This record gives sequence, C-alpha cells and structure tokens, in this order.
Amino acid sequence: MGRTSRKRRSSLATRMTVASAALLLGGGGLVAVNVYASAHEENPAQRGDGAQQQQQQVATIDCPDVGNGLSDVPDAARSEVDGELATMDSQITESYRRLAASRDAAARDPAFVQNSILQPLKERRSTLIDRIGLEISRAGGTAPQGMKDLAACTARSAGTDGSPPAGSAAPSAPADGGQQGDGGQEGGGGQQGDGGQQGGGGQQGDGGQQNGNGPDASDFVDINSVQPNVRTPRNQRAASRGTFTTKCGRNENGKFNPDNVIVAPGVSNGAHHMHDYVGNQANDAFASDDDLANGDTSCRNQGDKSTYYWPVLRLQNGKDENDAQADGGGKDQNVGEIQTPASVTLKFVGNPAGKVVAMPRFLRIITGDAKAFTNGDANANASWSCTGFEDRQLKDKYPICPEGSKVVRSFKFQSCWDGRNTDSANHRTHVAFADPASGACPQGFQAIPQLQQRIVYDVPPGPGFAVDSFPEQLHKPVTDHGDFINVFDDGLMKRVASCINRGQRCT
Repeated sequence: MGRTSRKRRSSLATRMTVASAALLLGGGGLVAVNVYASAHEENPAQRGDGAQQQQQQVATIDCPDVGNGLSDVPDAARSEVDGELATMDSQITESYRRLAASRDAAARDPAFVQNSILQPLKERRSTLIDRIGLEISRAGGTAPQGMKDLAACTARSAGTDGSPPAGSAAPSAPADGGQQGDGGQEGGGGQQGDGGQQGGGGQQGDGGQQNGNGPDASDFVDINSVQPNVRTPRNQRAASRGTFTTKCGRNENGKFNPDNVIVAPGVSNGAHHMHDYVGNQANDAFASDDDLANGDTSCRNQGDKSTYYWPVLRLQNGKDENDAQADGGGKDQNVGEIQTPASVTLKFVGNPAGKVVAMPRFLRIITGDAKAFTNGDANANASWSCTGFEDRQLKDKYPICPEGSKVVRSFKFQSCWDGRNTDSANHRTHVAFADPASGACPQGFQAIPQLQQRIVYDVPPGPGFAVDSFPEQLHKPVTDHGDFINVFDDGLMKRVASCINRGQRCT
C-alpha cells in the first residue's frame, strides 16, 4: 500500500485499562474475546469477585522459525529463500485469522482446529521447506538437516504474564540492551490475500485491541515497582568515548508501510505490521541499494541517507486509523491511532574496550525479534521505560508511567561486525553484540559505531497502547524490534568513526 497519513490523537478523558478473556474451545483451540474495563476500577487481577476470568488465556499459533536454521544460504539462492520464508509468514497470518474466526466451528467439533487449520498449515509449510532445500542445493549449498521437523505448528495458550513458550528462557529486564543470539529474524510475509475474517469475535469497546489479540492488562507494569537494573561496562584505557548524533526528525512526514526490505525484499506487506520510517524516504519492499543511495532523506545532514525504522505505536482507544482496512493495519489486526513520537534520538557511540572502524555502506542490522513471543527471548533486545526512570529498563512489559512522565522505547544495536558481509542469510550472524562485561567484540569481529535509538511518546498514563506486531504475536512488548540500513556517505561515515575515536561529541 502507499503512504498512510495519520490522524492526530484526541485527548482521553478517561484512561482505559485493556484486558482480555478467552473462550476455551474443543481440541485445544482458544479464541480471544476482548473485555474492557475503566482504570477508575480496581485492577481485575487484584479483585476477588470473579473478575480474574478476564485474565485468562488467548489462543495463538506457535510455529518454529525456519529462518533460525538458515545461517548459510548461497547468495544465488538468497532471494528465492527470502521469498519462501515470506510466504510462510503469510500462511501463519492467514491460519491465525482462521483460528480467531472459528470458535463456533471448533466448539461443535473438538478436532476442527487440528484438522482444518494446523494440519493444512503443516502441509503447506512442508512444501515450502522442500523448496528451500532444493533452492539451496541448486545454488551449490548444502540444505540443513532436520528442516522437515519445523513444519508442524501448534495452537497454544498464551500466558497472561507474557511468558514465552515452554522451554525457552523467561524474559527479564536487560542490563544494557540484552545479549542477542545468532538465530531468528524479524520475519517477512507474503502477499496477503483478501480471504479470512478479522478478529477474535469480541465486541469493540472504548479502548483496547479491537480484534481480540492483545495486549493484555498483565503486559503492563507500574515503572515505580521496577528496581534500577541498568549496568554498563567500564571504559578501558583504549576506549572510544565520542558520540555522533544524527537528527532525522520524528516521522512528521507520515511515511509508513508494512514492508521490510531487509527480510522480505520484493514482498509487499512483508512485515504484516506498520513501520515508522525516518531518514531515507525511498524505503519500501522494492528498494534497491541504488534506490536508497539516490533517495531523499529526512536527516538534517544530507550525507546520511540511512534508513531507520521500527513498528508504530498505536493508542488503543477504539478509534480507527486510516489503515483500518489495509494490509499491515486492520487486515493484520493492528488497530488504533498511530502515534507520532514526541522525540527521536539517533546516536552512534563508541566501544568501551577500543577503537571503532567505519561501518560498510549498506550494512543491514536488525535488533530485537518480532517473533519473540513464540520464539522465546534469545533475540529480544528492545527496552521500555519512562522519562525520569531510565535506570529501569523493561524487555517483556510495557511501562505505566506516572503523570508528567513519557513512555520511552530504546534500542541498542549490535556493535561488532565480521569485517566481510553487509548482511547474512538469517540477517544476524554478520554482526554481534560486544561482551556485556568487558565491551570486547567476539573473536573475528571488529567494533563499529553502535547505533542507539531513543523514541519518546506522549501518551495517556496507564495501559492503552501497544506496538504493531505479527497477528499471532499478540502485540507483546517483547516483540519490539528496530531495523537499520547504513546509507551514510563513505566520507561522512569515516568522520563518524574518527569523531568517536577522538572522544568528541559531533553532529
């Protein structure tokens, strides 16, 4: 779709608390139904009058991430493999919509979910996995073993505490942005058909996620209840202590699309959620490196044509944005008014253990995992906090900020580069995080300027907002993520590295 312009947020006289309830269906299927409660009432989780039924379970589809196992894909097969992975995500989205719309059929037939949704999905995924193996082999590579075991998906209940799947590490507040594993990617999505009904069957109230797929009231926590948890490594003698700040606006231009040119190039609606863009104005699913190099930029320094993007944040007030019937918006169960940030800070910092080298042009970095709710939090890396409380960072909860304090989401990108590649098959293994204790890069990697993003929102205090997500990820805060493509002029990037290495503060 084209650019989506947003409506200005109207003030809320009443803060709305978002809660979710669910109807248990036969055959293990669950379908969400929204329940809305005024924040003037007590928290349902703390009441003993039966309101705890609002804090029950929400169904989602849990599919193994095939991209995790694809760390070595020949360049000649990369575009075909990306396309197959994007199609898989489109299939999951469509199956999730069927799950959400099928509570009556599932109630009549306990085997409906397994036979009519999960088994056909497994068969379609199995076919795509076979294609991926063939494409890798034809390009001279070796198809990973055991990929067929990743074809089957399950319908699982999502804990109201936002916990990840059984067997994965529980989310915790990161010390300095979180250590990131090698696997996982944001995930793409294929062309989305017009079929399938929206929603979880719940009625639309005055607030909350309209389609019954989150967030839940338990996804929020009072920032006052969080203990300070930020720790950073000490600068060593050879540390690069400078900073370079690029000013690229707050997306006042209203540039949005549901594409992701990194993980799903050439695929419209490859993200199944809407992105905010600052910097490069040519970014869509079909943008080549040349398109980005020749594109306009919102950055004050015209030598920075980099693209910086992240999922939009929406106010869950029952008011439609003008993408309510569009891909990435209402068709993918992302509803509510898109919020323009109050401020966006894009800063490149040094390394506490030594000097940095210039980033290569067109280096691509994804931080965080858009599928962390079903993948587990190994790659989760976004942090949430409030102004005045930024020594307290959350990874798996949205903050409830006090009056006068604003919501802050921040990303600290990978700051070590393998010295060779500007991207990798899973969009992760060409970059890495520095050691959280020493700041040193892993063996074989060299330090580059670390991009740190700080995005501030002026939203009403309390629950009532969420980031866009893949439908089955239920708008959980742990799924937040950021994307970056370096399109600095080579000369300017060299000045960035030099400024940081000299310990200066530059813009």
